[in-house]
Amino acid sequence: MKMKLIFPILFLSSVLIFSQTEEEITLGAELTLTEKTQISDILADPDSYLSQTVLVEGEILNVCPKMGCWMELKSDDGVGMIKVKVKDGEIVFPVDAIGQTAVVEGTVYKIDLTQEEAVNYYEHIAEESGNDFDPATISGPMTIYQIKGLGAVID
Repeated sequence: MKMKLIFPILFLSSVLIFSQTEEEITLGAELTLTEKTQISDILADPDSYLSQTVLVEGEILNVCPKMGCWMELKSDDGVGMIKVKVKDGEIVFPVDAIGQTAVVEGTVYKIDLTQEEAVNYYEHIAEESGNDFDPATISGPMTIYQIKGLGAVID
């Protein structure tokens, strides 16, 4: 009798686990673009993409552990990454999505930082992530390119 009950329970459990892993998470606005832009292309010439709305895809490398207000996507060439940032609370990227694939639609923008602003920025990021930060690693002003996320689908 016990054996007859175990099989259906195991079967239903595996169906539930499988269906959960196959589920997509849709966040923010519906994606409207169909043609994807390679992250490596944006990183190679970011100024040519400024203010353009793009559709990118990549593995999620990191997510803001405090508010879920940003995530970093691995470049298609495996070398670089680009950060997708949203207004706090507008979209919340799930921390447990690290390692999954995301398709994101958003607008490319840049942030010009003085050396002091760059130190403050990276210090803030390290603090959020619980990592150490050495201000000496910032040697001068810098420009950061990011995508203002409008919508995302996470597999």
